[in-house]
Amino acid sequence: MKKVYSAFFLLLFLAFTLNVFAQDEKKEQTEEVKTGWNVGALPVISFDSDMGFQYGALSSIYNYGDGSRYPEYNHMFYVEASKFTKGGSIFRFAYEGDQLIEGVRLNFDLGYLPDALAAFYGFNGYESVYNAGWEDQEDPAYRSRMIYKHKRNLFRTTADLVGDLGMGKLQWSAGIGYYNFNIGSVDIDKYNDGVDPTDPDYLPSLTAVPGLYENYIAWGLIPANQAEGGSMVTLKAGLTYDSRDNRPNPNSGIWTEAGFSYAPGFLGSHDEGFMKFYITHRQYFTIVKNRLTFAYRLGYQNTIAGETPWYAQNLMVIAANRSAFSEGLGGSKSIRGVLRNRVVGDGFAYGNFEARFKAVKFKFINQNFYIGVNGFLDAGKAVALIPITVPTGIPTADYFDIGAEALHIGYGAGLKIVMNQNFIISVDYGMAAAAEDGSSGMYIGLNYLF
Repeated sequence: MKKVYSAFFLLLFLAFTLNVFAQDEKKEQTEEVKTGWNVGALPVISFDSDMGFQYGALSSIYNYGDGSRYPEYNHMFYVEASKFTKGGSIFRFAYEGDQLIEGVRLNFDLGYLPDALAAFYGFNGYESVYNAGWEDQEDPAYRSRMIYKHKRNLFRTTADLVGDLGMGKLQWSAGIGYYNFNIGSVDIDKYNDGVDPTDPDYLPSLTAVPGLYENYIAWGLIPANQAEGGSMVTLKAGLTYDSRDNRPNPNSGIWTEAGFSYAPGFLGSHDEGFMKFYITHRQYFTIVKNRLTFAYRLGYQNTIAGETPWYAQNLMVIAANRSAFSEGLGGSKSIRGVLRNRVVGDGFAYGNFEARFKAVKFKFINQNFYIGVNGFLDAGKAVALIPITVPTGIPTADYFDIGAEALHIGYGAGLKIVMNQNFIISVDYGMAAAAEDGSSGMYIGLNYLF
């Protein structure tokens, strides 16, 4: 834990040091109020340690109206088409705004997210043993690069609404979503095409070396009728309290959401439906006005009725979907530095703690910019476990450590380049505190984590 605290306080020291230099500025530039339409189109060139290099294109289109609410906007449209070198892709359209329906903020999302090499590390975090050497070609224990991979293609469309209750900052929230999961084994033949069988890169067949996904099916831990995925419709209802001073990077305020997500069995692939309870609390504190903010997020979700299909257990339930991937725990959206989807349980809890510093503010190409740095500490664990019957006739210690689940921790630092307060290019580097969670991760994408 000493290295966790050292890294976190080092970033706090860096933030305060930069602030001293910032005080030497004779006069801080006045930020120009934006009006009308503002279009940003960029090539997608990013990196995620779990998914590889990303390439493609995206466009964010904002409408600020007459500018009286800047940096708040009336409408935002987002379009992205991109691919990752480790097998994933994003094809997504999103809309957010509070002017289409009077008094209601609408978030609409339509996406197809195919992933030929999705990660699968088993259930219940540390109860499922992670053997890094099994997928490392340089390790004598190497078995296959695909030992913790499977195919997962997700089609998703959601519509989420948040509206005023006439009670100050308290709001109602509701939503409907459709999810279709197409799941299967990695196409080994595809990756062996053109590779000489004597080459070290040549992959063993799944018959010779089954992956963890194939083993879980054979052991009955993944039900046969769920092995290839399925579809579901989700209905959400809840309450939101929002007193943030702005939404992209708040300096002060509280943002808390709580509610229920219900997936009726008759609207899905499986007879039995399920319901989850979720709560997410976020709070922001100004340490140095317009410069340094401390922010934290605490979240919890759990199945309270029915049985959740295994492929839906890692979906993070929130009042309104705002990103291509909303999954937990592990990876860029939950515990940075920890392997993506390392922690899958029937219920989980998590926390994120960040110091955010606006180091430099300037104008460029007639736009308002600032460069920010952030230090963070992330943590989470499975708090309701998926039942596991340990199979017989296998080297149990290679796969299971029942009762071992504990807190998973990641920590690190980040850099932000922000245009007009809303378009945020983010770079985060996180390190896992325990070798059982991997080593580290670099994440280049958009927006603050929360």
